[in-house]
Amino acid sequence: MPAIRASSVLPARREALTLTTADGLSLVGELAVPESADPVATLVCLHPLPTHGGMMDSHVFRKAAYRLPALADLAVLRFNTRGTSSEQGTSEGAFDGGKGERFDVAAAIEYAEFADLPHIWLLGWSFGTDLALMHGCDPGVTGAFLMSPPLKFATDEDLDRWAASGKPLVAMVPEHDDYLQPPAARERFARVPQAEVIGVDGAKHLWVGDAETALDLIVERLAPDRSPLPTEWDGPMQQADSSAYADRTVAAFSDVPVAQPERD
Repeated sequence: MPAIRASSVLPARREALTLTTADGLSLVGELAVPESADPVATLVCLHPLPTHGGMMDSHVFRKAAYRLPALADLAVLRFNTRGTSSEQGTSEGAFDGGKGERFDVAAAIEYAEFADLPHIWLLGWSFGTDLALMHGCDPGVTGAFLMSPPLKFATDEDLDRWAASGKPLVAMVPEHDDYLQPPAARERFARVPQAEVIGVDGAKHLWVGDAETALDLIVERLAPDRSPLPTEWDGPMQQADSSAYADRTVAAFSDVPVAQPERD
């Protein structure tokens, strides 16, 4: 069977969408759902810091949208927060350091609820984990996955809110993260009794070469019968133009080196 490569696009129903925030902005987004089945759960993706390249097309989120509807029957909703640009387009507004973005997170959750998408989980990465912790503890949200949480903007008060909610938090912390490594993460997340902190051996903040590990950890919890994810696909498969996605995600802070081109 053909191997699933970095740019492989598996079958799904994909729809460009516009999210409208409570403060009147239009945000660019996309929803990918299984081609012929109902989704078993939903990922709402909150991307890394847009001032340093984070966007809805950051490589882990792109692979999630390309693969998980077909491989795990998951719905994947991606969007650009205010002022963020990607190949998909530019969202209105301007970056607001995590404050005005509360409206962006709310708009995405509301869209998923309105579309009757099941079991809504937030998937934050770097700055996106701060957005999830600060603004995502919503009645419509089941839980959150946190990739490379720097805990830069989120506070102990935010962690305490999640602790009181009882909603699950799964923190995926790279061994060589530039900002919060597994031992320190376990100390910080001890405030949330239900939080699961997973140290990922060998991984770094940008998850270059380790995107599949992150996706496997997610699927293991949301669709365990589909885990581990296959590396081959016996069916229709397209290849995206990888040159259109020169990954601009350089992490949450400016002193992190730009990632090298991702491996297949």
